[in-house]
Amino acid sequence: MKNWIAVVCATHVARGREGGFMQVCHGKAGPLKRIQPGDRVVYYSPTTEMGGKDKLQSFTAIGVVRAGEPYPFDMGGGFIPYRKDVDWWPAQQATIQPLLERLEFSKGVRQWGAPFRFGLFAISAHDMQIIANAMGLNIGAPPLYLSNGGPNQTVFPF
Repeated sequence: MKNWIAVVCATHVARGREGGFMQVCHGKAGPLKRIQPGDRVVYYSPTTEMGGKDKLQSFTAIGVVRAGEPYPFDMGGGFIPYRKDVDWWPAQQATIQPLLERLEFSKGVRQWGAPFRFGLFAISAHDMQIIANAMGLNIGAPPLYLSNGGPNQTVFPF
């Protein structure tokens, strides 16, 4: 199991949470192929809207990737991005600023935003735990019930 940070604006994250999926890197399939079932993913949103000027700089969703290969989805207008299905956990938004000196990938790094430019990068279990705690998830507590419900609802111990 790996841990990932994906980078997408908050409004796009909200669509993915609602639909139980993730997209990265403007819909490219290649990055999604690196992510395996059972991997944990957390979305970082630098802004609220794509191309926006606000500095949201927050973690906005966290979950576990379901089984299955990336699949194309026609969003209309000729845009057919690739997606992977994710069970999103109920979590609160958490700003990155107070976490920067506690996260291994950013501790003591002046240009902490550099890895985010790739749109998807692996992080340590330590960093995932720090982020999850900041988002209100109690790691080590009883298993959490996944947020999207329905026939795919399962219990996953973080």
